[in-house]
Order: sequence, then C-alpha cells, then structure tokens
Amino acid sequence: MLSTLLRRTASHGTIRAVAKDTLRIDRVCSWFEDNARPLPWRSTSPWGVLVSEFMLQQTPVNRVEPVWRAWMDRWPEPGDLAAVPSGEAVRAWGRLGYPRRALRLHATAVAITHEHGGQVPRDESELRALPGVGEYTAAAIRAFAFGEKAVVLDVNVRRVISRAWTGIDEPPAHMTATERALAAGLANAASNGAAWAAASMELGAVVCTKKAPDCPTCPLVRTCAWRKAGSPRLEVTPRRQPRFEGSDRQARGTVMRALREARGPLPKSALLEGLVDHDQGERALKSLLDDGLIVRAGSRYSLPG
Repeated sequence: MLSTLLRRTASHGTIRAVAKDTLRIDRVCSWFEDNARPLPWRSTSPWGVLVSEFMLQQTPVNRVEPVWRAWMDRWPEPGDLAAVPSGEAVRAWGRLGYPRRALRLHATAVAITHEHGGQVPRDESELRALPGVGEYTAAAIRAFAFGEKAVVLDVNVRRVISRAWTGIDEPPAHMTATERALAAGLANAASNGAAWAAASMELGAVVCTKKAPDCPTCPLVRTCAWRKAGSPRLEVTPRRQPRFEGSDRQARGTVMRALREARGPLPKSALLEGLVDHDQGERALKSLLDDGLIVRAGSRYSLPG
C-alpha cells in the first residue's frame, strides 16, 4: 500500500511539474512572438535554414547575415551550389572564418543534389549522413525548416535551461545525461516544440546573455531558479584566447585572402609576401593543402577547381 501511495504521489508531482513547465514554455514562446528578430533565415526554404546553420557555427549573426543573403541570391537551391567548383564556395565564404565549413557545405549541396533529388532531407539519420551535419545541426534543421519537435541545444538554449530550471549560471562544458534528459522533457512538454526551440534560443541570445543578462525583461524572471538563488556567478578562470596577431591562423588567413582576390593561380612568393616568418608561411601552405582549401599545380596555388 505504501508503494502504491508513493507512486501516486510521484505521479501527481510529475503532472504538476509538467504543467508548470508548460506554463513557463508558453511564456517564452509568447515573448518570442512579440520580440523575435526579423532574421532572414526564419522565413526561408529548408536549404536556406541549412546554409544559415553552417554559417552561424561560432560566428555572430551580424557577420553572417550579409554573407547569407549574398549566398542565397547566388545559390538559392542546393543544385546551384553543387554545379560550381568548391573553390567558389570558399571564395564566397569571405572572412566568416573556419573556411572548412564552406567545403563541407559545398559537399552537402552535392550530396543533396545527387542523393536526395535536390531537396534537403527531413529524416534525422539522412541529415546526419550529410557532410558537416552533426547532432545539433540536424536537430536545428528539423525544427526550424520542418517544424519538427527536436531537442535543439546550442549554448544559448543550454544557458536558459541551466539558469531558469537548475539555478546554475552556466551549463557544464560537456553536456551531461541529466541536462539532455531535462532538455528533452521540456521539448516534449511544449505544445509546439519547434517554437520552443526558436524561442529559447532567442531568449538566450538577446536577454539571458552570458555576461549581462537583462533579467527585468525576461518572461521567466519570476520563476527563474537562478534569480531566486541570488544570481550566483560561477567562479571560473577565463581561458585566454590565443593571440591572433602573428599566429599561424593569421598566416593562413593571409594566404586565403590573396587567393580569394586573385584572378588565377599565384606563385608561392605572392602568397607569402608580407609574412615575416618564412617557416610559418610554409606551415600555412601545408595545412591549407592538407585541409583541401587550396590546391597546387606545379609551382602555383589556387582555390579548389
């Protein structure tokens, strides 16, 4: 009899918890309806969503938006991009950074064109099979392109859940099983999982920010576990960012910029012009060749053909 009572109590507690979560989720979604930024990939094709997700990896919105618009004007469908050399994708990528993403996006366009009839697949396993599409990107495409109930966990969503539900300033560096379970429970509790994914991401991006959260404007301010705990900050020693000036990354960027702006192949001397450290220039060339971002024909270098 005691075990039956405990099960009933647990069941009632779960129902109350889910009902509470649903109310909080609805508040966030209502806030999003009134405050969402008019980002162009929020009203585009599945291909446009996929392109945006590739570009937004480790890159802020204000840098991505003009490149995304130019990209979609030039290659509005996967087949349009697949029809040009991969080097054109690298050239159009410009200075977004991490240009290997451009190669993966081109390879994805080729795969979609030849394996999926030019249509971005909806199935998770088919998405995960595309070059450069991992767990997060597949979930984001399913949610934002197809309206599926997917568990979308970027750094902004993770921060919102960590603060509002668990009372911890920042989520752990590595995602835990507990965190995944909580996120999945919230997605399942949402009446519109795709709307919750977009709304929670937006809330973390513009209100529940890492350094200066705007708590008074947050729809969860009255129920936020972190606020109730006094908004305690984690005492974490900040990681020092590697110096860019004079780094191998800067040398790689110098070589890539020269090739993007060139009308044809360039000799090594032109690519390394302005680099003080000859060995560093050689390392940059070798790493770019290894990554497939440049190719060599004889004594000259160019973007992939």
